[in-house]
Amino acid sequence: MAHAGRFPLAAATAALLVGLCLAAPARAEPLAPPGAPAQAFPKPDRPVAEIITSVWAPEAGRDKADEVGQVARLMRITPGETVADIGAGSGYYTVRLAERVGPGGQVFAEDVIPRYLKELGARVAKSGLTNVRVVRGEAHDPRLPPASVDAAVLVHMYHEISQPFGLLHNLAAAMKPGGRVGIVDEDDIPSRHGTPPALLRCELSAVGYRETGFHKLEGGSHYLAIFEAPAPEARPDPRTIKPCKDETTRKGR
Repeated sequence: MAHAGRFPLAAATAALLVGLCLAAPARAEPLAPPGAPAQAFPKPDRPVAEIITSVWAPEAGRDKADEVGQVARLMRITPGETVADIGAGSGYYTVRLAERVGPGGQVFAEDVIPRYLKELGARVAKSGLTNVRVVRGEAHDPRLPPASVDAAVLVHMYHEISQPFGLLHNLAAAMKPGGRVGIVDEDDIPSRHGTPPALLRCELSAVGYRETGFHKLEGGSHYLAIFEAPAPEARPDPRTIKPCKDETTRKGR
């Protein structure tokens, strides 16, 4: 009887510690060994926009336009799939895609900015999402496990990728056969935080990606371009990749 009062306290303390562990954001780390190095690829023959914020636009307005819903439907993202949010930023897509793929699916929330990763981990922990892994990648390599991803999204960040050929080459190795890659961006020049569709098509084609769809999204001036990633063995040798020249970028549109 002397110890009876201690057991509830011990149990409560243990439960609290477990709860804190579950709520604490895990440290973001790469999930795969390095792929091809950045210096193996040519630099893009165009401006690269500066990364200035983790938030593209207020979430309420994006929800009103059903932005994530549009993209998920057009890309046929379904429950149970594994999706990579490349350049996840604030996690706007991450948390909504996690709900869409459900407990049987998984979302890799990848970024390269330490502050963004810390804030993203905190948001995921606060949301109680157990099907999200926050991943630290590199500008030329998302560092995701081989053949692990059904679909990947790159949202309003393609124009900020300093080494797009390397990123696309290394991302292809993480995609399952027939994996879909969706790029959401503005139809504008990179210096104004957009990517002209012709330039986008040229750069992805140079790395072996095949375009399977192009859609103007409702509620804004942005588009969704969908590509099928090449099989790892079908990727071109990095030394043979030629940078694309885009006249709209050169003329400043």
